[in-house]
Amino acid sequence: MNKDENFKTPKALVEDFNFGKETARVFDDMLDRSVPFYGEVQRMVGEIAADFATPGSCIYDLGCSTGTTLLHLDKTVITDVRLIGIDSSPEMLAVAGKKFQDAPMAHPYELICQNLEQDLPLHNASVVVMNLTLQFVRPLYRDQLIRTIADGTQSNGCLVLVEKVLGQSSTLNRLFIKHYYEFKRRNGYSEMEIAQKRESLENVLIPYQYDENRELLLRNGFSVCDVFFRWYNFCGMIAIK
Repeated sequence: MNKDENFKTPKALVEDFNFGKETARVFDDMLDRSVPFYGEVQRMVGEIAADFATPGSCIYDLGCSTGTTLLHLDKTVITDVRLIGIDSSPEMLAVAGKKFQDAPMAHPYELICQNLEQDLPLHNASVVVMNLTLQFVRPLYRDQLIRTIADGTQSNGCLVLVEKVLGQSSTLNRLFIKHYYEFKRRNGYSEMEIAQKRESLENVLIPYQYDENRELLLRNGFSVCDVFFRWYNFCGMIAIK
């Protein structure tokens, strides 16, 4: 696994974060060191997907990046399903495709390169996963995207949503972020790396509060919503159609 050192040296101009070649090359290490309990969340997502998967249906991973979640789903979901990953980055999908060839995959799968802010080819879904993805969709398009997901999901199917979230107050938000940066330091990131990564994400990653995400899901076609994971400013939610 290539080590994430993309922000290790000082930059005269910190550009907006992107999911191109340099990010794709180190993305797995970046997630392991930047997302609390990442492996445990993947395990939980796999368990939930197995609970809701129905024979002959599709399971979608929207913003599938390098395919880590799809690899977990391939192992945990025994039901006869088709796995479909959608991502806007061809570089990320190239890494995912290589992983799947090396695995190999037990289920039929498809990788689609598409921006999630466009009309999605989503239908017959029993499970849809968005793992740290919705936060990168511009707020203007989030209602439309969630409605499209709900419309393409079977009755009693689910959406699994994992997001960074804002605290309910400025005090809590500051505390959550403080402890999150402590987590990153424990995993070997320097103050410079943390500061430059934060600056690069400032205009790209736009989190909501938990309540805002819950309302977004409930007003766009999902009937039940609950939390299955929470760590400071990270939240895993499940919504049932």
